[in-house]
Amino acid sequence: MKALSAAEMAEVDRRTVGAGIPSLVLMENAGSRVVEVMEERFRPLAKERVLVVCGKGNNGGDGFAVARQLWTRRLCRQVEVAHLYPADELSGDAKANFEMLRATGCPMHEGLPAADFPATVIVDAILGTGLSGPAARLALDAIVQINSGYQLARRIAVDIPSGLSSDQPVALGEFVRVECTVTFTAPKLSQCLSPSYEWMGDLYVVPIGSPESLCEQNPGLAVRLTTPGDIAHLFAPRPRDSNKGLYGHVLVIAGSATKPGAAAMAGIAAYRSGAGLVTVASAKSAIGAIASFAPELMTEPLTESASGEIAAAAFDEIGSLLGRKSVVALGPGLGTGTETQELVRRLYRETGLPMVVDADALNALAGDIPAVGQFRVMTPHPGEMSRLTGLTIQQIQGDRLGAARTFAEKHGVAVVLKGDRTVVSFAAGCDAIHTWINPTGSPAMATGGTGDILTGMVAGTIAQHTRDVERAVAGAVWLHGRAGELASKKYGEQAMLAMDLIEFLPEAMNELRAAL
Repeated sequence: MKALSAAEMAEVDRRTVGAGIPSLVLMENAGSRVVEVMEERFRPLAKERVLVVCGKGNNGGDGFAVARQLWTRRLCRQVEVAHLYPADELSGDAKANFEMLRATGCPMHEGLPAADFPATVIVDAILGTGLSGPAARLALDAIVQINSGYQLARRIAVDIPSGLSSDQPVALGEFVRVECTVTFTAPKLSQCLSPSYEWMGDLYVVPIGSPESLCEQNPGLAVRLTTPGDIAHLFAPRPRDSNKGLYGHVLVIAGSATKPGAAAMAGIAAYRSGAGLVTVASAKSAIGAIASFAPELMTEPLTESASGEIAAAAFDEIGSLLGRKSVVALGPGLGTGTETQELVRRLYRETGLPMVVDADALNALAGDIPAVGQFRVMTPHPGEMSRLTGLTIQQIQGDRLGAARTFAEKHGVAVVLKGDRTVVSFAAGCDAIHTWINPTGSPAMATGGTGDILTGMVAGTIAQHTRDVERAVAGAVWLHGRAGELASKKYGEQAMLAMDLIEFLPEAMNELRAAL
């Protein structure tokens, strides 16, 4: 699902009107969709006393349309409308909807009503997606009064909570606290990103008449919010005459004498994601422990250093293993010894296969990321991203979308910037210049080993879909987060372990297949 900036949304609206759908019809449709959500959300709506608070722009016009439908259809116990600005300051479609509402006899007055109106539901239609700075003057006063004076009322936002930016995932100032938001045509960027997506409450994305093709063809940032419909085909039922050779062979280069579990988890995750074959190559002293995790894992012992890590001399041994492999997963549990870092850099430069790079391999590449002609996926958490870019963690977290996009384009890689609302960005030279925002995940996943599971899942999904690597990466990230959500329901946020994700991959995959 395409996510749009304010400018992109305005362009979609302009082109929709140009195609022959009047803007007044779009506003009427917007009002209808909000009312439909209210009927679903606030049951029974007939018992509610609704206060609709309207600004003077198109967002206010949407609010007037909502109020008219509530009033004329007698859908709630009481309706009252507060328009914050004098009628002579209204124009265009907002003015037209104001006049239509006034003609119906619906109670209206300028400014918020006295506290004696016992609103149980407030519709926030003050400021829309075009806000470029903090709310001010009358709008700010109304926002503060709604938050402080109507604390028992449930609140629903039209398009976006007033006071929030549609482009930046930060609070510019005061904003209306809501339990749900109804946004039109497509999600807006801030509604997809952390932390502002939480301020939207439950997000409803509803159509109002703009052709979907106008969103998909919009030439802007090409940002998508990953949905099951985007990736379900990756997990479609297989042909009856399938064999393991059809689904790729993952080579996991990972682990060390003291960290065999990381390699095993990556290998098992690659298998559970659907790879036909998985081989784990690791330091010789780690092989026994790795093999003990799952009998399905094939293992290859490699020359190791005195510290029990894979030695630089193992490069040729690894080269002999690359034949007939589909993808390499490099990094979990490798260690940070000088020889191992040298090996990582050489493998990154010279391996002629797609590669997923994580953990210690990322640290080995910090400050020296060579340009290569093969597909590379780097999966840093914010700390690793800081070491890779030289930016502070605060700078990265303050603009996760920009940090991921800039890094991907600068180094010609795909980057999976892990965290709340993981950002997956692809550079030119990949399938397309796209950025995906992943909506799945749980705080329960903040535990050791979940990144190793993700590495294996990304590699395993790429192995099966080498001609659709962009969606393979986005799909693995979605699946990983969804498995975490499901596992946390069973084990809780404190008790869940990384391997618990594996248990819930089948259920998460079944949910995707249901979207086919």
